[in-house]
Amino acid sequence: MRSDAILHEAQKLHHVSDTLDVLADEHPFVSEALITISGNVRQTATLLEVLVVTKLGPLTGSGPAMA
Repeated sequence: MRSDAILHEAQKLHHVSDTLDVLADEHPFVSEALITISGNVRQTATLLEVLVVTKLGPLTGSGPAMA
C-alpha cells in the first residue's frame, strides 16, 4: 500500500471522528461515550500519519499530512 493510500485512510478516520463529535452533540445520553470513541479514532488517524512520516519517508506532493 502506498503512503498516500494510508494517508487517505487517515483522513477518512478524521472525518469519522468529526461525525462522531457532531452526533455526541445531538445525543446527550450517549455523548460521553461518543466523545471518547471520537478521540480514539482521531488518535488512530494521527498515529497512521506519524507512521507514514517516520517509516515510509518524507511526504511529497499535495499539502500537509497532519489534519
